[in-house]
Parts: sequence; C-alpha cells; structure tokens
Amino acid sequence: MGWLHGFSLKLRGNLAFGLAFALAAVGGSLAVRLIVEALLPPGFPFITFFPSVMIVTYLAGLRPGILAAVLSVLAAWYFFIPPADAYGVRGGGAVAFFILVAAIDIAIIHAMRIALDRLDGERRRSAELSRQSQVMFAELQHRVSNNLQLVSTLLMIGQSKVSEPLAVKVLEEARSRVAMLGRLHRMLHDPTRQDVDLGDYLRELCQEVIWSAGAPQVNWEVAADPIRVPADKLIPLALIVAELVCNSLEHAFPEGQPGKISVSVAVRDGSIRLAERDNGPGLPPGFDLDAQTSLGLRIVRSLAAQLRGRLTMANDGGAVATLVFPA
Repeated sequence: MGWLHGFSLKLRGNLAFGLAFALAAVGGSLAVRLIVEALLPPGFPFITFFPSVMIVTYLAGLRPGILAAVLSVLAAWYFFIPPADAYGVRGGGAVAFFILVAAIDIAIIHAMRIALDRLDGERRRSAELSRQSQVMFAELQHRVSNNLQLVSTLLMIGQSKVSEPLAVKVLEEARSRVAMLGRLHRMLHDPTRQDVDLGDYLRELCQEVIWSAGAPQVNWEVAADPIRVPADKLIPLALIVAELVCNSLEHAFPEGQPGKISVSVAVRDGSIRLAERDNGPGLPPGFDLDAQTSLGLRIVRSLAAQLRGRLTMANDGGAVATLVFPA
C-alpha cells in the first residue's frame, strides 16, 4: 500500500493534480453508469458516483472531493433523472438526498484524513526522537566506557607510586574491577537490546575474563538453559559470574596452573540456579562465606541480595559457588 500513500501525497500536495483526478474519477463513474444503465433498476441515479466522491476525498483532499460531488450531481441529474438530458424539477428530492449523504461522507472522510495526517506526523516525530535518543545513548555509553578506562589508568598510576603491600593489593583489586566494569559496559551498550540470551552472554563474558586474566591454560565451559534476561538483572549477574571466575583463577589455579572452570544455569520451579565450579583444591577447612572479608566476595554477596537471591559455596570436586534467585 506504499504506492497508494505516495499517490495520495502527490494528489493532496498539488491542487491542480487533485482537481484533475476528481474530474477523471467523475468521468469514470459516468462511463460505468452509462455502461450498466440497462442492468440497473430505475431509481438509482447516483449509485456509481458515491464511490468516486469518497475515493477522491480520501486520496485528494477536501476541495477535490467537493468538486467530485458537484460534478456528480450535475452528471447524474442531467443524464439519469427524468426528464433525460435536462435539469428537471422532479429530480430535486434525489439531488437533495445525494448532496446530504455526500456532504456527510466528505466531512467524515476529511476529519479522518486530518486525524491520520496528525498521527503520521507524530509517528515521524517519534521515529526521529527515537533515532536521536539512540545516538545520544550510544555516545553516552562511549563516554562512560572511556571514563571507566580513565579511572582504571589512574588507579594503575597510583598503584605504581605505592610501596605498601596492602595498599598495592587494594589498588590492584580496584583497578581490576573498574576495568572489568568497562568491559561489561561495552558488551551491554546496545540500546536496541531489551533482553539478552544469558547463555550466549556468559560464554562471551567467561572468554573475556579468562583472556584478560592471562590464563589460557584454564579451560572453561558454559551450559545454560535458554533464558532471556533483562539488562537490569544481567548486569549484576555478569558481575557475580566475573567475580566468581576471577576468584577461581586466583585461588584454584595460582601461578599458571592448568584447570577447568564450569558455569551452569538452569530454571527450576520458578527460580534460576547459577553454579560456578572449578576443579582446584577446593575451599579451605572451616570456610564460612559470611565471615569472609575479601572485597570480591563482599561484592558478590551484595549483588546476590540485589537479585533477591541466596549464594552458597561448598566443596564438590573443587570449589562450587551456587546462586539461586527468582526467575
């Protein structure tokens, strides 16, 4: 129907073109009426003219529609209302009826066209605003990513000027997490994505984290049910998985030792169960998650609470961290 819309725009944008279309439409209606004259019962002089008036008004606008109605009255009155080939007084009632119905049709169609034109204008404005917002959103994400990279660089510079071991460690952890936030932000910057397949995203995330950590000797795998997650849940989930993977890399496979990290996601009874495990030496005896003071695990616990979930850690052929939260 795109060609019809374009044709209507040409008719309504050029009055002479619209009036010529009205003349042609009435001429066509007259020709059809003359052809089917013998097949029609008496008393229907305007039967082929009503459609032309409505079509002309819809496609060409108000003034061509009025012209089509006037020409239709004159043509039908002259040719099809007795006495033939003349304008007799006897046809006044039929003419008045046609004028009334045509006026109502023209008014309704004209009002509808005004409403449709306004709606089309609002759609165009909405599309333009959407395009502008996407451009601004992309620019914002770019600036945020650059700022996070700048913060990471400043922390690295500050770390190089500190000699106290604890301060060096704290700054290194902070720099690492800011850099991770920057990577996650770049992976999530697409404004057209309302939700994301969790399995695909976690595969991309694990590859990025292990590559950034410089641990090619560690194998990894992600097994996930088909789950689509909105961005507001994906960000804390991504941070949790990244922290758990980094924790395994640091404690299960120190000094470049080989190993394997597995991440699984499954939906069970209205809840999502996410498990991250490694095949390292496991948790130390007497490990108590609530008593841990490391920044990474504190972040993970805080993010788990944000998801209204429960995080547990145990040994099962290595360390296993399990997060269960509402789907």
